[in-house]
Amino acid sequence: MLRLPPGEGVLPRQLLADAIADGVIEADHDSPIPESSLQPASVDLRLGDRAYRIRCSFLPDTESVERKVKAFIEDTLDLTGEGVLLEPERPYLIPLRERLRLPEQIRAKANPKSSTGRIDVFTRVITDHSYRFDEIEAGYHGDLYLEVVPLSFPVRVRTDLTLNQVRLSVGRTTMSDDELREHHARDPLLFRGSDPVPASELALSNGMFLGLDLRGDREGRVGYRAREHAPALDLTKHGAVPPDPYWERVYREEGDRIVLSPRKFYLLMSDEAVSIPPTLAAEMTAYDPTSGELRTHYAGFFDPGFGYDRTARFRGSRAALEVRAHDVPFIVENGQRVCKLTFERMLVEPALSYGDSKMGSSYQRQEDPLGKHFLRPTVASASRERKPPQPDALPLD
Repeated sequence: MLRLPPGEGVLPRQLLADAIADGVIEADHDSPIPESSLQPASVDLRLGDRAYRIRCSFLPDTESVERKVKAFIEDTLDLTGEGVLLEPERPYLIPLRERLRLPEQIRAKANPKSSTGRIDVFTRVITDHSYRFDEIEAGYHGDLYLEVVPLSFPVRVRTDLTLNQVRLSVGRTTMSDDELREHHARDPLLFRGSDPVPASELALSNGMFLGLDLRGDREGRVGYRAREHAPALDLTKHGAVPPDPYWERVYREEGDRIVLSPRKFYLLMSDEAVSIPPTLAAEMTAYDPTSGELRTHYAGFFDPGFGYDRTARFRGSRAALEVRAHDVPFIVENGQRVCKLTFERMLVEPALSYGDSKMGSSYQRQEDPLGKHFLRPTVASASRERKPPQPDALPLD
């Protein structure tokens, strides 16, 4: 039986390993969960050997997923071998290799991996007899299914690819705004440059808001917009690919602002740098209707140690923000708050934190929002020095 230390919080890597050994998270004997799936505060979930192309998204409510989906299946695809190409704006349902046998006191939550969100692939976990996506109630025993919807690019996937991850937690984990203020005063969570954001400038409402950096680099480049009719992106191959066939660069207008075109997908950067100590984990909320006519950040988990350095060699890492305007052009300006981080306590510190050399972390100290699938510019070419934008680079439409 899984033994947990007293207290409330998110389970760290070493306790997740115990959960796997105890069968709380399990897989078939011929495909045991690899150690590489263990992250500081989550477990990567692997695609199974088949995918269903379905007519529409759904929730099972009072039924099992396998029973409910039968009415919506249009085709069954084999993910083994070279895998299959998933078409944009089509929903797919993929049974995952992992299953859960949660004790009554442990609940789970799933989220896309950061690299998944940055390629505009929308994912969410579905469980039997559930009326919610990604939220898995305490005591759940059953299979896990992943809804996958590529939105900008066709993507090739295959068995054992990991597109999302799951956290386990016990008790009350979320920090209140007062607790965040107190923590920021003694161990800062947000920085601008090398200085902590002053307490008077923190924007808190059941979490901590982040703003956009729309000053950009020397040339006025602030991020990227997904190209239409891009070639297929093969997620089954290792190695980064040139970004130009997939992304067009976005430049600021006069006044450090940009106009978001409706339904276009943008990758931008936060103005503030985030520092998450090993005692905490964080999650970016997917959508806040008070922030305007846009959706921000499809991928949610921030690991303990993201942007954190005990020796203070650097002060935080900026967050990559996935942004899509809804039905009308929408202007955003430098520093505008568009997304929110909620913080959770760890049950105990993870044995390995984000940024540790053994973790192979992809986004520590990032200065560019492109995901690991693409060749990214070096830090030296991404200075935040303010210079006038190039006159011929201002139009975004």
